[in-house]
Amino acid sequence: MSDHTRVLIIGSGPAGLTAAIYCARAQLSPIVIEGEPSSTSDQPGGQLMLTTEIENFPGFPEGIDGPELMGNMRAQAERFGADLRVTKVQRLDVGTRPFRAWLSEDDDEPSVTADAVVLATGARSLMLDVPGEARLLSHGLSTCATCDGFFFRGQDIAVVGGGDSALEEALFLTRFASSVTLVHRRDRLRASKIMQERAFANEKIRFAWNTQVLEVLGEEKVSGLRVRDTQTSEEHILGVTGVFIAIGHVPNTALVDGTADLTESGYVRTGPGSYTNIEGLFAAGDVQDDHYRQAVTSAGSGCMAAIDVERWLEARGA
Repeated sequence: MSDHTRVLIIGSGPAGLTAAIYCARAQLSPIVIEGEPSSTSDQPGGQLMLTTEIENFPGFPEGIDGPELMGNMRAQAERFGADLRVTKVQRLDVGTRPFRAWLSEDDDEPSVTADAVVLATGARSLMLDVPGEARLLSHGLSTCATCDGFFFRGQDIAVVGGGDSALEEALFLTRFASSVTLVHRRDRLRASKIMQERAFANEKIRFAWNTQVLEVLGEEKVSGLRVRDTQTSEEHILGVTGVFIAIGHVPNTALVDGTADLTESGYVRTGPGSYTNIEGLFAAGDVQDDHYRQAVTSAGSGCMAAIDVERWLEARGA
């Protein structure tokens, strides 16, 4: 037998858990599918579970660890009656009413049916997949300059990438760092002309052309990069104490690929508010936001989605 809910929330990052808090307080008894601990793309708590200290989330003047913040959000959602399940949606059918979700690939019948769905599956940062990267994530290695730049005051750091995102990160980081070395595999940037002009004009930004990262060095924190010249194959150590990976993000849209309307960059298209092109399907957080990608904006969009869902259900007498 399938469990039926008025609202199914898929994802348990700031967007999903905020939506859960609001939906639960509105007596909608949401079921929240948190993700699986073994998954790197949609683990319970989202990307903040990999963040050691957050200093820019309102209400925490001394900062708070990412896992602690997500634990607090989870406890708050449970307090109001949200049904949180540590598992993963294997398949989602938004072409029928009610919507159907399968939590096991082996089941013929859906595990959960829902009148409305909030998709809050987030996005994942593309990584280099080199030794030391996973171990030193949040220990001198980051994927978000806006989140972590403050911690690198007076340091020599590196940004890996060559597109607009990489140059935006590098330019932002010059506010804090002594120097920023942009590490790029090619001899020219992919970024827009205006971003290139700004980067070339900034005296704090250096360029490591035709350079491939082979390893992130350090035991408990980043101490450097082992790199290779792509033309001569010579290797050397780049002495930095911070590394920012800026080679792109991929939204987790597999569940609605081919059904929901996506932007050119692959994010779920929303508007007005959290509405998608499918009646009853709403999206919140990084799965639909390719611009801000902050915990606080994700939480805000989760609030928006919950309010949109409540009003949508009320209008239909559901």
